[in-house]
Amino acid sequence: MESKTDVHVESARIQKQIENHLGISGSSLLFEFRQMDNNVRLDLITVNPRHNQSFLFHTEVGFDRVDVLRKMWEYVQNYRDKESSFTVQWMARGDKELNTSYFRARNMYEALDKLYFSRDMNTITVFSVVMNPVS
Repeated sequence: MESKTDVHVESARIQKQIENHLGISGSSLLFEFRQMDNNVRLDLITVNPRHNQSFLFHTEVGFDRVDVLRKMWEYVQNYRDKESSFTVQWMARGDKELNTSYFRARNMYEALDKLYFSRDMNTITVFSVVMNPVS
């Protein structure tokens, strides 16, 4: 007799795998699930404690919570081989310190989308976007 896997236990297991693989603790890595029609969208968000800003790491869509987490786990294991590295220098409105953040993306527009995710574009000024050489 096959036992059915508990959805919450499986979700927690996959989330822990993702955290461990990225080397980011739970408080600096947010899993935001949203129901969209018949699908579930997962936005994986990183929080940088140094400059206290959050950025989109990646988005996946699946038919349920476990499916979308499995897709995210697959992405996390392979994103370095499939996407380019970008360095973005930016400054938050009201700050005087130039910040540097790194993104993996298909192109510079996607890197900027990850930077501006869920925020007003007028709150951050971008000074440069550089595609890093492949090592």
